[in-house]
Amino acid sequence: MRFIVLVVASAATLALVACSKNTENQTAEASNQAGAAATSAANDAAANANAAGAGAVAAVNTAVDATTAAAGTAGRKADAAADAAANTK
Repeated sequence: MRFIVLVVASAATLALVACSKNTENQTAEASNQAGAAATSAANDAAANANAAGAGAVAAVNTAVDATTAAAGTAGRKADAAADAAANTK
């Protein structure tokens, strides 16, 4: 009788150890996947921030170019008006 109890107890212990190792492996895999997902999300956020920054810089450059062109046009028109006024005297 003791032999049977010992065999059953040994089998239960082995099953518990195997289950524990399996659970440990699954937990480690889940942790690795969560870490990879967090890293991917951080990389995506950084890439999106960089893209937004580049878009803002491009918009500012376009605005500067347009303002410079408008100032040049206004200057030429002012010169033309001054010349026209001088010619009418």
